[in-house]
Amino acid sequence: MSRIKIDLPDSFSFTAVIPIRITDINYGNHVGNDAVLSIIHEARMQFLSKHGYTELNLEDVGLIMTNVGIEFKKEMFYGDTIEIKIAATDFTAVGFDLYYLLEKQKDTNRLTVAIAKTGMLCYDYARKKITAVPATVKEKLMSK
Repeated sequence: MSRIKIDLPDSFSFTAVIPIRITDINYGNHVGNDAVLSIIHEARMQFLSKHGYTELNLEDVGLIMTNVGIEFKKEMFYGDTIEIKIAATDFTAVGFDLYYLLEKQKDTNRLTVAIAKTGMLCYDYARKKITAVPATVKEKLMSK
């Protein structure tokens, strides 16, 4: 079976800080894979909000996540605080990719706990059609 391999960009324009909640913990006593997807969703919402956007209003168009890939690197536990760095890249006429680097501090070491990528597509929910990335979005999302 081939493994997902995500090549991260060289720089990130945003960092979210998210504490691990008890509801993120699974029967293995660590963060569940479904919770990691929720954590990157929260980080994405904070990233968009920083630029005055939401998933339903990105310069009057919406966003749909078309795909996701996650590489799990280390366990996360209740009480950990995760820093999620985000970069928007690979813009096309109708979408772009978001990359996520999830890290935690353990003693004096900074550990990568997961990396992820989501494909985002611009969508007009009223017309139920794919639509173009608004002109100013790329510049805003790539800025610090």
